[in-house]
Amino acid sequence: MCNLCNAFVNVVLDADSEGYFRLGSLQSEAARPYLRAYGVEPEALDSVVLIEKGQLYTRSTAALRVVRRLDAPWPLLYAFIVVPRPVRDWLYDRIAANRYQWFGIRDACRAPTPDLADRFLEDPM
Repeated sequence: MCNLCNAFVNVVLDADSEGYFRLGSLQSEAARPYLRAYGVEPEALDSVVLIEKGQLYTRSTAALRVVRRLDAPWPLLYAFIVVPRPVRDWLYDRIAANRYQWFGIRDACRAPTPDLADRFLEDPM
């Protein structure tokens, strides 16, 4: 319901022309098996998470690794990877802690349309 989070999802959906990424809410049943495979409880996370090539990334590293795979101009932001991770994550945490005040809250997030359904994780049955 966070405007910043929703905007990030929209950017990924719109700028990932190759359909590389699959999206899901950390708290969803669909995400649980992936997170638990890495020994992570979904309730313990409150950041962007990326699982890529057998590695789990969180916070600023996850966000930067996502933008580097998107269509131009987004990969330019990957240049910030040279900033030491503690500094990047400190800034990430400040933004995350204030995201509701700074960016607001929405009533509903972008619902997957049938043509985007395969871009989201499916709930296990």
